[in-house]
Amino acid sequence: MPLQNFYDELAPYYQWIYQDWPASVERQADILDAVIREYFGGQVHSILDAACGIGTQAIGLAARGYSVSASDISPGELEQARFQAAQRKLDIPFQVADMRRLDQAYPSQFDLVIACDNAIPHLLTDDEIQQTFKQFFERTTPGGGCIISVRDYDATPRGGRQMHPRTVHETPQGKIIIMDLWEFDGDYYDLSMYVVTDPGAGKPPSVQAIRGGRYYCVGIPRLEQLMKAAGFPRVAVLRERFFQPLLVGLKG
Repeated sequence: MPLQNFYDELAPYYQWIYQDWPASVERQADILDAVIREYFGGQVHSILDAACGIGTQAIGLAARGYSVSASDISPGELEQARFQAAQRKLDIPFQVADMRRLDQAYPSQFDLVIACDNAIPHLLTDDEIQQTFKQFFERTTPGGGCIISVRDYDATPRGGRQMHPRTVHETPQGKIIIMDLWEFDGDYYDLSMYVVTDPGAGKPPSVQAIRGGRYYCVGIPRLEQLMKAAGFPRVAVLRERFFQPLLVGLKG
């Protein structure tokens, strides 16, 4: 599975994608908590993070008192997530699961399902996305719903090859420099991430290329349509609240 391998390889470096990962955990949890309360009142107690990565959203929400379960397709990222949750003494059950088939891993329902950080565009067809949204619908309680965050691809220049610098960090091993290469193929692009470790003091740098991240440049209006077609009668699009646009699907 190329995508699973991509995230397994990325897992040790994932927190370096952020300028300050612990601060991002807190900031994102504050915003998501406010959105949850605004759209669902006090009815959300249990949350399933269906694309948890290393726990960026799951950890922050669990620390705010929600009962959080979390899954991902990458065992490597789940290992990092378990470590980070244990460091904070948070009880979050993690397991490997494909968000297209959540019913196989989670027979019970949750008040809310989330999938943030542009996870949904890894699904490469409208049918796969609608299937996943239907899983979100079926795994939520009658008054519940889902929240996703995605890039706004309608506002993203496409075509050719694009370099996107991410972060530079000072670590005991030297500088860690992370950058992306996006290679477009119509409505899709392949992401390769380059991690440069520069120990300094005349020592040669090392470069690790992590390949296999493919994305579908699906627009937000289309995602809104697919979420409604999956059963959510009302969808709110919030463009300015989070670091990416949010789509909130309300079941009740």
